[in-house]
Amino acid sequence: MDTSRLPLTRDLVLVGGGHTHALVLRKWGMKPLPGARLTVINPGPTAPYSGMLPGFVAGHYERDELDIDLVRLARFAGARVVLGAAEHIDTSAQLVHVPGRPPIAYDAASVDVGITSAMPDLPGFAEHGIPAKPLGWFAAQWDIFRGGHGPLLVREIGNGWDTYREGEGPAHVAVIGGGVAGAELILAMAYALKQRGRLAQATLIDSDDALRAIGSTARAKLHRALAEHGVRLEENARIERIEDGFILLQDGREILSDFTTGAAGARPYEWLAGSGLKMQDGFIRISDTLQSSVPNVFATGDCAHMDFAPRPKAGVYAVRQAPVLYHNLRAVLTGDPLRRYKPQKDYLKLISMGSKEALGERFGTTLAGPLMWSWKDRIDQAFMEKFRDLPAMDTPPLPPEHTQGMEEALGDKPMCGGCGAKVGRGALLSTLSGLEISGRADITPLPGDDAALLATGGAQQVITTDHLRSFCNDPVMMARIAAVHALGDIWAMGAEPQAATANLILPRMSPDLQARTLQEIMDAASGVMQAAGAAIVGGHTSLGDELTIGFTVTGLCRRPAITLAGAQPGDALILTKPLGSGVLMAAEMAGEAKGGWISAALEQMSQPQGQASHLLQDAHAMTDVTGFGLAGHLLGLCEASAVGAELSLGQVPLMQGAAELAERGIRSSLFPANQAALPELKTRGWQDLLFDPQTAGGLLAAVSAEQADQLLGQLSAAGFPAAIIGRITETPGAITLGA
Repeated sequence: MDTSRLPLTRDLVLVGGGHTHALVLRKWGMKPLPGARLTVINPGPTAPYSGMLPGFVAGHYERDELDIDLVRLARFAGARVVLGAAEHIDTSAQLVHVPGRPPIAYDAASVDVGITSAMPDLPGFAEHGIPAKPLGWFAAQWDIFRGGHGPLLVREIGNGWDTYREGEGPAHVAVIGGGVAGAELILAMAYALKQRGRLAQATLIDSDDALRAIGSTARAKLHRALAEHGVRLEENARIERIEDGFILLQDGREILSDFTTGAAGARPYEWLAGSGLKMQDGFIRISDTLQSSVPNVFATGDCAHMDFAPRPKAGVYAVRQAPVLYHNLRAVLTGDPLRRYKPQKDYLKLISMGSKEALGERFGTTLAGPLMWSWKDRIDQAFMEKFRDLPAMDTPPLPPEHTQGMEEALGDKPMCGGCGAKVGRGALLSTLSGLEISGRADITPLPGDDAALLATGGAQQVITTDHLRSFCNDPVMMARIAAVHALGDIWAMGAEPQAATANLILPRMSPDLQARTLQEIMDAASGVMQAAGAAIVGGHTSLGDELTIGFTVTGLCRRPAITLAGAQPGDALILTKPLGSGVLMAAEMAGEAKGGWISAALEQMSQPQGQASHLLQDAHAMTDVTGFGLAGHLLGLCEASAVGAELSLGQVPLMQGAAELAERGIRSSLFPANQAALPELKTRGWQDLLFDPQTAGGLLAAVSAEQADQLLGQLSAAGFPAAIIGRITETPGAITLGA
């Protein structure tokens, strides 16, 4: 049986993208549970791996080597990704609250949000310090400080002034917290700065004896490493406050520090305390089945306290909890027996020592040197390889007996969602050309335009309809993009959105999940429509194989409608959004796109164009760039206006990652049909993005050349990544490419 067609009946929500949850996602992708809808919530598209952080700080690893790509991993697992930081779990209502979206309901949930090393009680740390956890923020700030990528600053030198970048010149650094984590960090920081000739002073500060949690032999070796790297050790030192550029101790001494970080123990996130779960010093108390005091809520990793076998915070426990958590999450949804987790009594501690050397300790035995670094690197790389090289899932074979043409109709890749799933321009226009234009006096024929212009009670009304086949597992994001996409035709005609009806197809699911999903979709869509000035007044829902969201929208024209006809030779062409959504979504389906690219693309697709439409209200002609790509929609404008166009290829804005993917030969499934509409327009590599189908794409406007620069400035000030990408020429229907 094809389990993908079975109805969804339970929601499983993973709060946080920690190491345990990442491993669960990978195992889920290998063997999903039919009927379960899986969601992962995380502040960003990636989750840094803590084991490689010291190596990154020292410069042994690049920044992207540190990250687990959660978006790509979630696609492999068939999970939806919600990018945002959870701020509350309501265990009574079984809802997870994330700012900026409707609450997320669950039948079972797991929490793996890690810890923070922020020091809210230390005066000045919030303003001048950088906590070592969460890792992503720390890594980004260190990358700037270490590498000279910061903003251009001005400083006074003698009687004059000098410009410099943050991350240049002599550097003083300090780590607060003399445990193993603090020692690893300061050794890595000192090594990295010394390699760049920038180290002025590195200081490790502890309020007690440093490195007291490890054996005497290991402690002696780390003390020697600190001395060899020139690290100043301040033990039994009490800090009064952190200032800009220095740390003031209670005995009055000042320690210079341009980059101060904190690694003094683990602190839980404060929002967990309001969850209704039993806590231990702010950490979620769990049993040996990894369940909290509320049986359908699990917790794992550093945010959890193992009541049954207390242990220090260490990544090794999080990794080894993954198989038990994976089994128990499935079991709580199926009614099967749960397993128990038994933590080991001791584990191999591998501690980086700045250069490519490491110290290993277990059961009192200590070894140190390059060989231990190689061992640690091999373990870390093997862990990360689990997420870099996700197994390819086999395509189901065709039945032995099938009709002719089946292979050609299926193609060599899955059909794209969004506008990539549309019918090509040629097929659509040939069909529409056979329709008779109504003789009604209250309908104004607009050949080529996607919306109709009606005369209603003396007012000019625009009406349009559009829908999208889902390309994203998050109904909220899909609803926002579908609403923006449907409104595009209204905005392209310079109209003001008025009313909308929704047309929804939900995948088969239980009544409870239907209600949850409809609530999420309508809350998200209503937010977009209301912000645009329109109201959702009704709609239609049905069940089918996959999620499809569409809207029929009306708008009112307070002034003459902007159509495709009206562009004049000499006009400048303005595009308000970058290209590339089709290629990016096709790559994401194939597991070829970076999560950061996808999250950025989704945000750009969900950007409304109402304000841009208002600023472009004097455009001579305008359209929105969607399924037929920039070239196809520009062709429609040129044909309706009896003009041509020249595109300036170097000025066409592209989404992050789109050019790289296009150069690798990745194309949306609608690309061949779009390219066939303009066979004379020869493109290659990234230039093929001119034919890339866009979902909720930007407005393409032909405006007076005299107004173009001013309009571009206004659009940029309003937050639109707009660009002047070409000009209108005199030759009807001819589109040419320039530099």
